[in-house]
Amino acid sequence: MPEFLEVGSGERSRRIAFLRREGRGPTVVWLGGFRSDMRSTKADALDRWASGAERRFLRFDYSGHGESSGRFEEATISQWLEDVLWVLDRCVPDRPILVGSSMGGWLALLATRELLQIRPERASAGLVLIAPAVDFTERLMWDQFPRDVRRTIEEGGVYLRPSLYSEEPYPITRGLIEDGRRHCLLGRTIRTGCPIHILQGMQDPDVPWRHALELVEHLPGESVSLTLVKDGDHRLSRPEDLERLIAAVEGIEPAA
Repeated sequence: MPEFLEVGSGERSRRIAFLRREGRGPTVVWLGGFRSDMRSTKADALDRWASGAERRFLRFDYSGHGESSGRFEEATISQWLEDVLWVLDRCVPDRPILVGSSMGGWLALLATRELLQIRPERASAGLVLIAPAVDFTERLMWDQFPRDVRRTIEEGGVYLRPSLYSEEPYPITRGLIEDGRRHCLLGRTIRTGCPIHILQGMQDPDVPWRHALELVEHLPGESVSLTLVKDGDHRLSRPEDLERLIAAVEGIEPAA
């Protein structure tokens, strides 16, 4: 059964559901993707690994996702980043290894950057990023949308985007797009102060593998590894993909 953390105050208050496993540190923290949840295939695989390795592991649902409260269509990157920072502050006792999938990869980088500025002693010990959808609201959505879809968002406030992974479309709101611009990382140096391993499928229809290459170009001076999986899709949830994921987490050597 999940535990719950109260995040925010007043009208912005919400209950964030999380699952944690005790063990040795550094704590491995799972950050899921857009419209995903903490009980996904990759999160479950990491939990099984953590159990066998006696490692601390924590996973949670962003507001509007899974077992957490809130309405998905009312949330933004700012709100989900706040969820991440509250969970790290109140539920993680050490410098974590953040494992971010898709949108979770962007949030992992944003959280790491913020912690470096305000609490460097609690900044990430390492990052494992799976198909990191950095700046996806702008680069992979708005820039790619045809004119009529942009007009729908601007005038109607929301576009119901068909999904490859669900029968229900994803609501893409004007608030999500506009707020996402406040958090764009590409175009400037991204400093993390920790080792990074990126896993990227080359058959990914949502986050092109060249997007991962561009991200690497913005990570100078860091210990960065990039694994391109030639036949890999966006989810990278096959048995062989899960083995790569666990190996990447085990291979992170936290910076001194």
